[in-house]
Amino acid sequence: MVKIAYHPIYKHPLPEGHRFPMIKYELLPQQLLYEGTCSEENFFEPSLPEDHHILAAHDEAYFEDLVGLNLSKSAARKIGFPLSDELVKRERIIADGTIKGCEFALENGIAMNIAGGTHHAYSGRGEAFCMLNDQAIGARYLLNSKLANKVLIIDLDVHQGNGTAEIFQTDYSVFTFSMHGKGNYPFKKETSDLDIPLEKGTTDQEYLSILKKTLPKLLKQVQPDFIFYLCGVDVLESDKLGTLSMTLEGSKERDRFVLQTCYEAKIPVQCSMGGGYSPDIKRIVEAHANTFRTAHEMYE
Repeated sequence: MVKIAYHPIYKHPLPEGHRFPMIKYELLPQQLLYEGTCSEENFFEPSLPEDHHILAAHDEAYFEDLVGLNLSKSAARKIGFPLSDELVKRERIIADGTIKGCEFALENGIAMNIAGGTHHAYSGRGEAFCMLNDQAIGARYLLNSKLANKVLIIDLDVHQGNGTAEIFQTDYSVFTFSMHGKGNYPFKKETSDLDIPLEKGTTDQEYLSILKKTLPKLLKQVQPDFIFYLCGVDVLESDKLGTLSMTLEGSKERDRFVLQTCYEAKIPVQCSMGGGYSPDIKRIVEAHANTFRTAHEMYE
């Protein structure tokens, strides 16, 4: 069974006109239940994780300042959300959704998180709507618990996973792969183990050709026993914060290929949703829902 992390706290209230589409976290599970892709049985509710799981990926001083709401004004501004106890609690619960998702993926082959993909969170700072790096926390949880020996992070959000690259820059048990818009934020990139920057306007055909040549070789090279997949839908042509020109069908084929590759290799995979900023909220939800539909068809 495909298990999916969701908590009502995922939809956090923001000031009117804020550019982050927080409503998607409420609409996405509603859509999956309405259409019958998922049932209530698929969902589980994460809670607050133990601090030591978070501290395996983040500096203690930063985490204490975050929880105590003691970040400097400039540090808080880089995050892009008004800081509050509830917001920080939300971020911790999202991380727990990914931690528990790792366990479900080991049991069932796959697990999903309605939120997550907070790959701009560094070990010692947050930025761009990311405060705690859920997949980095999940990877360290697996490694420290001896549940995995070699982890591959596949980051296909339109933005480079700069925080993830920094966290694992000297950790050879985690291989970081980021395929992203060359001209997109962050404008000063970090160095992943493999970065593939894509030109503005990259189409479905170009994107999928590169991905299908790269991923099978990467699995042979890295030989991971666990995979994290960050499946941002900000690769769409309609995205306000992206520079690529992918269609809904192209994005769905991307997900199908990644999940099929994991499935055939019998490597457990945890999926976090990442970004999506198209002006039409229906398009964002549809693109994310395609990821869950694909997983359901393959693993249920």
